[in-house]
Amino acid sequence: MAPCMCSKISPADSLVLGAVQIMIGIFHVFMWYFLLILYMGQIRGVFGTYEPITYKTGCSLWGIIFIIAGVSIIRATRHPTQGMITCALTTNIFCIIIAIIASVLTTIELSSFNSVSYRNYGQAKLGREVSRVLLVSYPLEFSIALTYSIFGCIDLNRHNEDTLTAVTEEAESAF
Repeated sequence: MAPCMCSKISPADSLVLGAVQIMIGIFHVFMWYFLLILYMGQIRGVFGTYEPITYKTGCSLWGIIFIIAGVSIIRATRHPTQGMITCALTTNIFCIIIAIIASVLTTIELSSFNSVSYRNYGQAKLGREVSRVLLVSYPLEFSIALTYSIFGCIDLNRHNEDTLTAVTEEAESAF
């Protein structure tokens, strides 16, 4: 069986993936803060205030998970132990799930627009534009987390094989 030529991701690429994940996470947290200020300033009008499902669930605040995943990638790259690789792999799988859920919630939000009072229309329109920008960033986060998860599984498998080979060689040399 021939080994796959692309079965290892370089440490530099892993560091870049981690840094990009951290930047995406920080962007999402800043957008959450922006939406918080935007929607908190609404004036209750005839039709009420605009509070979309992504705002109620804190969807943008989930960017904290992206930051944690990026940090775990960087730590696993610098100290590639089995535990660190497993931690990075687990957080990235969690990021994949969160990116899918956030994309679905944002799509649901953007597909329906209940009328709001004239006073809050500008804030609702701006909030929807922020949601559109965030909707573009979720597939990027998904692809970064999926890429690292695939290569993390390969790296974890390779790490286990190396450990098993070392243990087997030690056992054979003892006899």
